[in-house]
Amino acid sequence: MSKVLVGMSGGVDSSVTAYLLKEQGYDVEGLSFILWEARQRNDFTTCCSSQAIEDASKTASQIGIPHSSVDVRDEFIEKVIEPFVDAYTKGRTPNPCILCNRYIKFPSLLKEAEKRGAEFIATGHYARIEREAGIRDLGLGIGKEKTNPQPPTPNPTPFLKKGIDPKKDQSYFLYVLRQEELNRLLLPLGDYKKEDVRKLANKLGLPSAKRPESQEICFIEDKSYFKFINKINPLAGAAGPIMAMNGNVLGEHKGIYNYTIGQRKGLGISSPSPLYVSKIDAVKNIVYVGPQESAKIKEFEVQELNWLTSPIQAIRATVKVRSMMKAEPAIISASPDSETVKVIFDEPQWAPAPGQSAVFYDEDIVIGGGIII
Repeated sequence: MSKVLVGMSGGVDSSVTAYLLKEQGYDVEGLSFILWEARQRNDFTTCCSSQAIEDASKTASQIGIPHSSVDVRDEFIEKVIEPFVDAYTKGRTPNPCILCNRYIKFPSLLKEAEKRGAEFIATGHYARIEREAGIRDLGLGIGKEKTNPQPPTPNPTPFLKKGIDPKKDQSYFLYVLRQEELNRLLLPLGDYKKEDVRKLANKLGLPSAKRPESQEICFIEDKSYFKFINKINPLAGAAGPIMAMNGNVLGEHKGIYNYTIGQRKGLGISSPSPLYVSKIDAVKNIVYVGPQESAKIKEFEVQELNWLTSPIQAIRATVKVRSMMKAEPAIISASPDSETVKVIFDEPQWAPAPGQSAVFYDEDIVIGGGIII
């Protein structure tokens, strides 16, 4: 019997993942991460809060698997919190969930799997792994007869693919995975729709069945990025000018970390027509605004690349700069040293921002991605 270590956040998705894998005949063990000490408040319901970890433990007990937790708070502060704050104070728009996947969640799962003798790791992400010889990570369908499939054989070149539910596909957040993680990763929910996962959790009476969907960044308790950043770095909020692209001063900003490309609300300036943040100059401490079209961008460069297939020199693909946007057609071409690529969309796209991730697709296969410069 193959052993799998499941990352359990206490939410409905990871809970159902653990159940499905146990039903498939795996030897399942659950593991939760203690990430951020401020989240010991019991009323704080994002992933891996103290209440969420308690729910994960209850779920594990109910489905009959062992469960434990690992304290990674120091690593989380160094690899996620500090880069998040630093990026915003430099006028960039980072994605901390991607940082967590890259530096905390999956490396920690793999490390703990090695310690515990687990051949595989698993999470509740809505994405798919496709391996050679038609082997796929299928879950146990609702209403289907229980099956006992042979576990997938780790393959040196698995493909990461979009989940079948376009409203929930999370492949965007997983482009940072390494091959050694993909080789051992199971994603049972990739072939499910969210509504069916919720129905199954309700049918089983899992503690997470009624748990609301977590939409916010896990360490932001009151939905205010800016209050959090100011608390971590009180010196980050130096005021400066808000300018039109022609150089006219229109007002004063409250610190560039309060703004992101495409933002309209909260500018504090009056204008006969709507204005949007179109550029942030962190060196000069200037926020530039303009009409809606000024926040649309056709091309940009991408660094910190991670390829899930062979690195490319030039390719036509589709690209996402936000998880829920439609992947749009573009040409991707590598720099001479292959350290960066240039993305040129067929049509200008709404508000790609420095610090965001651009993820490249060949139909539903994730090719790779990186950070917008």
